[in-house]
Parts: sequence; C-alpha cells; structure tokens
Amino acid sequence: AKARYAHFSVQCSKQNAERGRSTMALSEPAEYGLPDFILVEEISEKGFMENFKQRYQKGKIYTYIGEMVVSVNPYRFIDIYNDEYVEEYRGKELYERPPHLFALADAAYQDMKLLNKNSCILISGESGSGKTEASKIVMRYIANITKRPEEVERVKNLLLLSNPVLESFGNARTVRNDNSSRFGKYMDIKFDHKFDPQGGHIKTYLLEKSRVVNQQKGERNFHCFYQLLAGGDSALLCGLDLTNDPSNYNYLSKGGTDDELTPNDKKAHNEVLRALGATGFSARDQQDIWKILAAILHLGNIKLLDAGDGESSSVENMKEVNYVAILLGTKKDEIAHALTHRIVAAKGDVVETKLSQSKAIYGRDALAKVLYERLFNLVVKRINRSVEVETDEEEEITLMGVLDIYGFEVFGVNSFEQLCINYCNEKLQQLHIELVLRSEQEEYVREGIEWIHIDYFNNQPICSLIDASPGGMFAILDEECLRPGEDNDQRVVIHMDKSFASNEHYIGHAVGKKDIQFREQFQIKHYAGVVTYNISGFMDKNKDTQFQDLKRMLYNCELEMLKEIFPEGANPISDITKRPITVGTHFKNDMIELVELLGRQVPHYVRCIMPNSNKQCNNYDDELCLSQVRYHGLVESMRVRRAGYPYRMTYQRFMRRYKLIFPEMWPTQTTTDEEATRRFVRFYHLDNLVEFGKTKIFIRTPRTIYYLEQKREERMPYLAILIQRWIRGFLARKWVEKIRAVTRILIRFRKYKIQAWLREVIEKFQGCKDLPDYGKSIKFPPVTIAVLQKGLVLLDKVRKNWVARMMVTALSPEDQYEMRLKTVALTILAGKKKNWLYQQKWIGDAFGKLQFNPKAENFKKQMTVFMDINKDNTCLYSAAVTKLSHSQKSASRIYVLCDLHLYRLDKSYTMKKKTPIDLGDIVRLSLTTGSDQALVIHSSQEIGDIVFYIENDRPAAELAAAIWLDFFRKYRQKLPVVVEPKIKHMLQGGKITSLLQCQPSREGKSFKKVATNRTSILWPEPN
Repeated sequence: AKARYAHFSVQCSKQNAERGRSTMALSEPAEYGLPDFILVEEISEKGFMENFKQRYQKGKIYTYIGEMVVSVNPYRFIDIYNDEYVEEYRGKELYERPPHLFALADAAYQDMKLLNKNSCILISGESGSGKTEASKIVMRYIANITKRPEEVERVKNLLLLSNPVLESFGNARTVRNDNSSRFGKYMDIKFDHKFDPQGGHIKTYLLEKSRVVNQQKGERNFHCFYQLLAGGDSALLCGLDLTNDPSNYNYLSKGGTDDELTPNDKKAHNEVLRALGATGFSARDQQDIWKILAAILHLGNIKLLDAGDGESSSVENMKEVNYVAILLGTKKDEIAHALTHRIVAAKGDVVETKLSQSKAIYGRDALAKVLYERLFNLVVKRINRSVEVETDEEEEITLMGVLDIYGFEVFGVNSFEQLCINYCNEKLQQLHIELVLRSEQEEYVREGIEWIHIDYFNNQPICSLIDASPGGMFAILDEECLRPGEDNDQRVVIHMDKSFASNEHYIGHAVGKKDIQFREQFQIKHYAGVVTYNISGFMDKNKDTQFQDLKRMLYNCELEMLKEIFPEGANPISDITKRPITVGTHFKNDMIELVELLGRQVPHYVRCIMPNSNKQCNNYDDELCLSQVRYHGLVESMRVRRAGYPYRMTYQRFMRRYKLIFPEMWPTQTTTDEEATRRFVRFYHLDNLVEFGKTKIFIRTPRTIYYLEQKREERMPYLAILIQRWIRGFLARKWVEKIRAVTRILIRFRKYKIQAWLREVIEKFQGCKDLPDYGKSIKFPPVTIAVLQKGLVLLDKVRKNWVARMMVTALSPEDQYEMRLKTVALTILAGKKKNWLYQQKWIGDAFGKLQFNPKAENFKKQMTVFMDINKDNTCLYSAAVTKLSHSQKSASRIYVLCDLHLYRLDKSYTMKKKTPIDLGDIVRLSLTTGSDQALVIHSSQEIGDIVFYIENDRPAAELAAAIWLDFFRKYRQKLPVVVEPKIKHMLQGGKITSLLQCQPSREGKSFKKVATNRTSILWPEPN
C-alpha cells in the first residue's frame, strides 16, 4: 500500500507541475516576498519592513501575520475582487490561498457557522489607508457567498446601498485621503439559523462635525455639499437659492482649496439619490434633506457685526437670513433674533440677553454643527429602520460585525478630536492584547502546552490615564467645564500637570521639556509613540454647547423633518434642562460599550497601511510606513505569534483534512483522532515541530502547514481520479439499470400495443373472404405507436396482394390470361400510348374461335400442321393485320403468335413465308404514341423490320403484351418496348431507314407514303 501511495504521489506531483497548480507557499515566487510575516527569518523591524516593502513593490497588497491581514492601499484598481476570486476563496482554509481580504472574511463567516458564535472584523488604520474600501470588500464578499432568496437579497442590497449614503454625509477629502471617513462605524449583520443575512444595524461614533464650519488647509467639507451643488438640477438649485460654485459659500471655502466640482461629485449624487430611495427616504424626505443642507450653507454666509457697544451684534446681510428662513419654514426676523440674542431659563425666570459679535458667530457655527450632526444621526436612524428586522426571542440569531474606525492620528496641531481618536485606538489595542496575546497563553494552559512567557506592551495604564473615573483626563476636563465663568483651557493643563506629575505616560511643561509650550500643550506616550496635544478649544469641544432657544426655534419651523431631529424643542421655554453629558464622557462610554461588545465575539483583524501621503501608486515612503507599523504594533504581533504556535487544529479537523496523505489511515480510520494524529506526525517525522494538547495539535511553523498542504495538493489529482472512477462506475451502473428497466417496459408496452392492434385488425377483417370486395373497403385501425407504422405498410401491401390474388383466382383461365396481358401492357407502355383500348375485351386467338371466325376449324387444322413442324404447343394470338411491304405498299395478312414463333398467313391460311419468325430473333417492339394500333417488330433477320397495324379495332398493345410475356417466359429476359411519336424502322433487308408516324384521318385507316424514307399511318381519331 505504501509503495502504491508513493507511486501515485510522484505521478500526481508531475501532473501538478505540468498544470502549474500549487498551494499558497508555492503560488508566489520568492521574488514576491513571504506571504506571512511569521516566516520572516529575522524577528525585527528591519526584517518586517524589508518583506513589507518587497511585497508592495511587487504589487502584493495583502500579507498575513498568522490570522491577521495587513493591507496596503495600492491607489489603483486591481482586478482581484470578481466572482472568480470569490469562488476561489469560498470555504477555503486561511492558508490554502494567497493572502486576501476574502480569506479573512470567509474565515470570520465560517467561524460563526462552525462555533455558532458572533464574529467581528476589526479594520483600523490611518486616514487614506483604505479602511472604507476594505469594509466594502468584506460586505460584498459576505453578500456573494450567502444564498439569494428574495428577502435575503433585499437585506443584502440595503446593507450595500447604505455605503454611498454614509460616505456622502460622513466622508470628506483630507490632505491624505480623497474619501476619508470622518466618523467611526460599526455595522452588525444579523444571520438566521441558516446563516443567511436577515438584517443589520449601524452604530456611529464621534462625527467630526467641526468640519462643517472649518476645514484645514487643502481639505474639503463633507461630500454631500459638493454633490448637491454638482448633481442637483437647475430647478432644485434654484428652489434652494444655490449655485454650483462652491467658492460662493463660506463653509466650503475654509480649506483654501481651488478645486471645482468634478464629474465624480455628480455621479455620486445620483448614486445617493438611488440609495436614499431604496433605504426608505420618500421624495419629501429627500427634499427636506436638501433644504437643511442648503440652510447650513446660507448660515455660513450670514455676516454678524458688532453693534458698536461691544456687547451686542447685528446681522449685516438679511438676504441670507431670508434664504434660511424660507428653507426652514420660519420668519427671517426669528432667525435674526435667535442669532443675536440668547434666552436662558434660571430658577423659574426667563432672561433674554444680547450676544456680542464673537458669541453670535459662535452661536451661528454651533447651530450649523448641531443641525448637521442631527441630520446625520437621522440618516443613520432611517437606514437602520430599513435594514433591521424584528425577530422572536426564541429564534437563533448570530452576528457578524465589521468595525471601520479611525486610525491613530498625529498632525501638526492635535486637538480634542485627535485625543478621542487616539484613545479609541488605545482601547482597541488593549482589546487586541487581551483577546490575542493573553488568550494565546490561556489556551496553552487549557491544552497543557508549556510556553515561555513573553513580555508585551500593556497599554492599560494609558487607557486609565485618559478614561479613569475619577482622576482621568476626561474626568478633569468635565470638572473644569462645570466651573462657573468663562472657559479657560489653560486651567485644564494646569490641573493635568498637577494630577499626572508622576505618571510616566504624561509629559507636561513642568518636567522641563522645551518643546512643550507653557500652559498650551501636553504630551502623552501612546503605545504608538509620543503625541503633542494643543489644549486650545478642548473645553468648548467637550461641552459642545447646544442652546435650547435655538432648538426650540428649529422645532417650531414648518419643515417637518426638524421636529423629528429636535424633539426636545417642544419643551416649554421656562423648563430648566439638565446639563447634557459631555462629548468626552459620551465617547468614553461608547468605547467601553464597544470593547465589551467586541470582547464577546470572535475577532478578526485587518490593519490598513498608507504607503505614501501623495495618494500615488507605486510610491513607497519608508518613514511613513514604519510609523504606521509601529502604531499598529505589528512587529510585536509577529513576535508573539512566532514565539508560540501560530497554527492549531482539533485532532478531528486535522485528520479530516490530512488523513488522505496518510496511507495507514486512508480511506478508513481505525483509531481515535488523537492516536491517528500522533501516528501521522511520526510517519512524517514532525515530532520536533508540533506539540500535542488535550484536544488540539499545535504546529510551530507555517512551513509545516505549507509542506502538508503541498503533499495534500499532490495527492488530490489521484483521489479526484479515484472518486471520478467510483462515481462514474456508480452512475454507469445506475444508467444501465435504468436503460434495462426502460427497455423492458418499452418492449412489454410495444408488445401489448402490437397485440392489441393485431387483435383489432383480426376482428375487423374477420370474414372478409366472403365479402364481394374481399374487404378492400375496410380500413385498418389507427396506429398508436411509431413501430407499427412500418408494419402497417407491409400488412397493407400483403392485404392488397391477397385481394388481388383472390380476385384473379375467381376468374376463368382465359380471363386470367387477359388480365395478365393488360397488366404487362400497362407496364411496358408506361402511360405513353394515347389509346391502347384496355377498356374492351382482349380476345386473343380470334381466328381459332367460332364466334369470331366461321372457318375456325379449318384454321385450327392448318395451324396444327404448322405447329407440329415448328414444335409449337399453343396458339396464343391471331388477328387480321395490314402490313407495310418493303415497297411501302399495304397488304392484308393474318398474324398468329404461338409459344415459340410468329406466323404470317394470307386469307387462305397459307404461310406467306416458308419459315415463321422465331421469338429469339425479335430484338424489340415499337409503338407510336398516337391513337393508331400499329406495331413494329424489329427483327434480327435480313428481311428487316415488320410494320403493320391490326384490323377490326383490336389493340396493338394486346399483341405487344403477348409477345413480351411469351419472350419473358422463354428467355427470362425483358424484351425492350419503345413508345415514341416517330418510329424509326428498316426496310428492304435493312437497306432503307424509314420513319413511321401517326396522322389523323377522316377517310379511314391506311399507310401513306410521304417520302422515300417517311411513311404516315392514317388513323381516325376516336370519338
């Protein structure tokens, strides 16, 4: 068995090489680098970056770190996401195919199915690294591999259609990315018990609403504004009092970009319109959305001036205020008053105060920001309403989450938003440490595997520095925001410098660092590196002040959507509202909730890398890539994976996959899975490369997996052929059995139908012998099967022959002979003779019958003498004829046909020639096509041809048929018979060639010499 196994393995290896098929380890040549960073020989930043750069420069944008995918933004289209690639990765193990997002998405889906646990895919990276595209690729793959009933298809389409809407309202162009997500997004896909998508839910985090009123140099506002200006038709823009020039709007020109609207903006607007309609937004809802966006743009154009006293302000351009009032459905005076005054309720009293210019501008921008934020939240809420499904509590539901959230950010000026974003990345890194690094060690302990402890960076102290309650940064910021009086960001720095003086992860001005501005900046030692934060605006952004009188004013507008966006505006003006939760605390609670949610799921990681900051393909920035690798902690992940056992499988799963390359256990396994696995390892001498746990086998290096996969791939062609042979044999046997059964059924069915038909035939034709026409008028029963059609033709022929035989048998011998002659005449004349008198009776030997010849006895006596001399036995035919002599004159004669000779007599019954014409000397017979009864007997004798016509209205066809039949009986040959309008014949012993033709005449019958070589037979036309 082992010898056969080795032989087949070698043969299959050769076939594999010829076809170019291979496993992942062999599918990418060495020039492409290693597909898994765990295979890198040198565990260091240098070794990691060298392999990373080599793969990027060769166009390989995906690489594994164990079960983590490192993705590089190629900044160009790569055709590796079509249906063919989907099928290549469907249901495959992670290491069976080259690295790809499809492989990770399939692993997450299969884990959910096999473990019946919720799974999630965490996608992180800097802005511009391709996070959004990665999440869309994952969503499309899950949509493609699940089944497609109508409801399932609807849910998948809605989930995919939510992307263009969310990108329009939540993404913007930054200096690093043309489609940067300015919010975090976690999408849950709900699956039923058959693991088909049944619905979903989208949760968003920390929308960068400050972008609405201000953008950094070289950046743009949110996409939706530009798409509206580019894609809205003239009627829509006119109704919104907008133009398609972004430079006309203050909120769209803060970034200082000179970019005009692009065709992509118009195309994206059309996609958003289609997606809004599909996700449940009516035409009126869409119109309300455009009005709110237009109102925000007009708000930004309102100029607020100092009234002259330094404590109040006024509106300079009421035209823009009027635009806002019309769009929102209110009065322009109310808008102007709300922008320049503030109404505050305190201890039951309502106080109205005037706003200074700076406060009025702050209030205007705050109104624009809250209006946009609430609109964004409403869009997300409506999308969730369209994709969510109600399920019974008892119904099994599994979830797959896709987290697309901001990566670690370090800018020239880092503010409150960067602190929140980097805190988010700290929490996710902490989750990664807990779920990957710690869980690795815990699994080794559970399986009884000895593993040396590895030190790793624990960022829990950094998370506590920011979110501890009390004493954390968010808590200090909230405490300072509660102090009465004007906001003073410097108080926050002073407070933090004092509180975190001994914290090794906090660096303030007190430690003597010259690059930190006094009371303006502080630094945090993040896991990814040191980041300097500018304290300016921290308190304002944390409080996110939203004035109640502005909300009330918006609620009372005629635009229906505003009532849904600002429900608290319905409260009475005298109500004192609680201070809302701060942005920092709200974000901290969201992150804690998110981490708890992800901690209950099976995680899968995608780390996105931006190769350069110029958004160019084939451009590699070493420093930028190295900083991102450090931010993600990728080298540390590689180190931990290499230190342990990166690949592990249960014994059952291992043997199910690899027993086909183990001859001892193939095809029938005779021991437990664990014992079979141990024997397998000994067979392949892998003892030093694996460890045996309680339920799993742990494999130290990926090379071992690649080696086993190569062996398995080499074995597959032989097994495929073997399985094909078994299946083909089984199918062939089944087919033969079916054919035999069908044949038996058909045979019996045909036999039954034939027998039934024959019984019906017998019943119909029974007694037909006694009928006058012998059943000639009886019709056969209809044929019901094709096989009887041929039988019907044959049987009908037999019936006709039998009827003919019966009719002929009933005739006298003389009548039978007459019938035979007429049949012969019909055949030899072939329908060419005009009048051959078949209707009248043919009398044959007329001179031998008294009724036609009174001297019949004398004729018989004389003929007896001639017949005895020439040895003839029977007189077949006799008739009076007029012959054409060699001199072309007419002469009367009597021609008598016997069985061997033709006699020519005169009226006294004397032979005119001493010898009769032997039948063997006749070479052919000729008749004209006319109505005459002339006949030409062509003879081989020297006397030439005999030309004559028969008297007494007797047919020439009768004599011709008698001669032909007598000739056939004697010589068994068919005598040639010619029927033509003109008959060529020989006169005077063959010396003269003459033509004979029929010519109508009113005077009687005769031969007429027309010329030396031409004779006409005059013959009256029949009536």
